[in-house]
Amino acid sequence: MNPTAELLNVEVRELIEGKRYRELRESLASMPPFDVAAVLDLLEPAEAAVAFRLLPRELAGEAFADLTFDRQQAIIEALGDRSARTMLQSMDPDDRAALLDEMPTEAATRLISQLKPEDRRVTQQILGYPEESVGRLMTPDYVRLRPEWTIAQALDHIRRYGRDAETVHWVYVIDGKGKLIDDLHIRSILLAEPDETVRDIMDDAYQALRATDDQEQAARAMLDYDRTVLPVVDSKGVLLGIVTIDDVADVVEEEATEDIHLLGGMEALDDPYIKTTLLAMLRKRGIALGVLFVVQVFTIAILGRFEGALETHLILAMLVPLMISCGGNTGTQAASLLIRAVSLRELSPSDWARVARKELVTGAILGLTLGVMGVGIVWLVNAIGLASTDQPLRVGVSVGIAVLCIVTWAALLGGLLPLLLEKLKLDPATISSPLVATLMDISGILIYLGVATAVLGLA
Repeated sequence: MNPTAELLNVEVRELIEGKRYRELRESLASMPPFDVAAVLDLLEPAEAAVAFRLLPRELAGEAFADLTFDRQQAIIEALGDRSARTMLQSMDPDDRAALLDEMPTEAATRLISQLKPEDRRVTQQILGYPEESVGRLMTPDYVRLRPEWTIAQALDHIRRYGRDAETVHWVYVIDGKGKLIDDLHIRSILLAEPDETVRDIMDDAYQALRATDDQEQAARAMLDYDRTVLPVVDSKGVLLGIVTIDDVADVVEEEATEDIHLLGGMEALDDPYIKTTLLAMLRKRGIALGVLFVVQVFTIAILGRFEGALETHLILAMLVPLMISCGGNTGTQAASLLIRAVSLRELSPSDWARVARKELVTGAILGLTLGVMGVGIVWLVNAIGLASTDQPLRVGVSVGIAVLCIVTWAALLGGLLPLLLEKLKLDPATISSPLVATLMDISGILIYLGVATAVLGLA
């Protein structure tokens, strides 16, 4: 909860109830958009609608974009069509398109039809691009320059049109057909001589995104090139718009949240946790748990196959949790490291041999260390009477060898599965901790009891 919002909530309510609208406008207008959104998020939709009607146009649009979709929907209903149209027109085109894309088709179509022709054209253009594409993020509000202009002309143009631009830190040079030929940082223009031309300070080197690129690609490009804004072009190089870091940050947050949920062995939530219904929570979490529960039947089958060995050496059964944990923990570690490396583009499926070698060596060293510890644990539990065996040495050796094999296999499995999924164009995050742990439960017990049978000579 935003502390500022909590403090001002009572004051704002009193101003609305007392119809002291001038004071309310002055109070809210002095606050950053994020704080305005936090304050209004605590109000009833009807009260929030009153406050939004009083806000300056630009502030209203920015604050509205910071609200959750459910809250936006409630306020739009409270505003009525006419005020809702004004609200939508005050929003940045990309934020407006994102909101309309989530709304029911009939409501979205009605609101789009009420927009000004230019706003309607831009919004429909953005909505026409594939979902999760860069085209859905871009805004057409940017500054264009021509190469033959002088720096003095360029500065006049920036002053005239920069107020409505998303950013003026970067401006874009286009030719007569609208094709992007360069991007310039505002610093290079401010430091140039007034009689120089834009062409004189161009280096003809720029990075651009395609409107059909995936939104994650925009995030990676900004990170790779240390940029806060990138131009968006079509297949012919025509400049369509720009994507800014604030839009990309939202995408990164959504993707990270989805990956974290997948790593936890469940589907990603569609809504914030506190707003997710019980039915949706059960569906998102229950399906994965049910599948993993059924898969564990193989563990029962393996234990049944080695029932005689477990009855002869009860200590083997007591050490099963130890075997399961070392395999699951190792596999989860490896999978987590590789999933992150793949998402950061540090690795690709073609690197599988290097990964296999590294995980084999790492797993073998870790397995040898844990195996020695396993031998010590067998000796300890036998010595203090927690579990007894008449063959402590052979049982200890079988446990040590099993741990070495299990940990090595777990490291290899956890390291290569994310690369395999990436090769198959699937999300590596689906190699979640519960899935890896389940696979290692099955294979780990099989390895453990197989080694024990061989070392102890059990049938």
